[in-house]
Amino acid sequence: MYKVIDNIPVWGEHDESTLSQIRRCATGEYAGAAALMADGHKGYSMPIGGVVGYYQAVSPSGVGYDIACGLKGVRTDLRAEDVKPRIGRILDEIQRKIAFGVGRSSGQNVDHELFDDPTWQDIREVGKLKQLAQSQLGTVGSGNHFVDLLEDEEGWLWVSAHFGSRGLGHRTASGFLNLAAGRKFDDKAPGESMDQPATVLSLHSPLGQAYMQAMELAGKYAYAGRDYVVSQVLLILGAKATDEVHNHHNYAWVEKHNGEEMLVVRKGATPAWPGQRGFVGGSMGDLSVVVEGVDTEEAKAALRSTIHGAGRVMSRRRAAGKVRYRKDAQGRRVAEVVSPGEVSREMMHEWLKREGVELRGAGTDESPHVYRRLPQVLAAHAGSIRVLHTLKPLGVVMAGEDVYDPYKD
Repeated sequence: MYKVIDNIPVWGEHDESTLSQIRRCATGEYAGAAALMADGHKGYSMPIGGVVGYYQAVSPSGVGYDIACGLKGVRTDLRAEDVKPRIGRILDEIQRKIAFGVGRSSGQNVDHELFDDPTWQDIREVGKLKQLAQSQLGTVGSGNHFVDLLEDEEGWLWVSAHFGSRGLGHRTASGFLNLAAGRKFDDKAPGESMDQPATVLSLHSPLGQAYMQAMELAGKYAYAGRDYVVSQVLLILGAKATDEVHNHHNYAWVEKHNGEEMLVVRKGATPAWPGQRGFVGGSMGDLSVVVEGVDTEEAKAALRSTIHGAGRVMSRRRAAGKVRYRKDAQGRRVAEVVSPGEVSREMMHEWLKREGVELRGAGTDESPHVYRRLPQVLAAHAGSIRVLHTLKPLGVVMAGEDVYDPYKD
């Protein structure tokens, strides 16, 4: 069930700062409708879990810095029970063969067909990012990005991957926000408030049209990256995919709602039209699910959207504490804890041991303690989606906690 707050349908419980952000977006220029999902929390300019429909306009700050972040999940032809005895070796191989973190190259995909897209030539500033994009295609990044091995309710093994458009998306978002503010594309942006009004571009303007073209390119790039990573994991497993679900949750789509055409921006929200499937990931120690949209009045109120995950309840700083990085004598990056956080590595590993999950990498800022429980969040949306598959995590691979990544969402 949901409640209506200032004419905005809201699922779940949220603090006032999150509600203030969605109110500001909903009453901004060009905005026609808005909703807030149950996994929502404060974001930059627009809350994570926020959905806003604009009339002939798009919001680059709404789509966010990790354009086309999303999830791909595939069911394999392997039984989970046959994989469990060797899961540690498999996770080690995933960690070795797939690039996690910033500054790493997959060494693959430089000839992918998306690099023939005319956008690289049409938008000069985006064209300058082509070499970066080629080097990073098929890399996972850090932060809350991951590769998971999971078991469904029938005992089949699933693979999932969560990340977006990497440096291409981050630099594209930064560049267009700079242009919208009258700065140059490559300028260093000044420190900006999390609570500043949304940046909105008319689709009748050349800048708005250029952003849409660049966003769509980043969307293709994110799809290609997740395809590549999942295919690599399937090779490691010696498995084939028997089903797949693939979706963005930071993106903008032209849709019709209540008889009106809108451009719907979802920031940490999954499209859920009737019959449309979406993959929703929990934390490293919680369930993931495959969901499907249903045709109800509640689903219409949600602008055909649902959650994208469990939703944070604790900031990274609060969880992990304050960390300072320095170079050691060999030039390696070393983390020094200035002040401890509320979540220790012992707490994180105790949770995972209890749930039977093996972990490679990750910091305490991604511990299950910092997230809501996914079943509780899903329950809030029971009137607008149905759960098709419930997946229990067996193994999770993430970048190490010493890996800095400016492209995480």
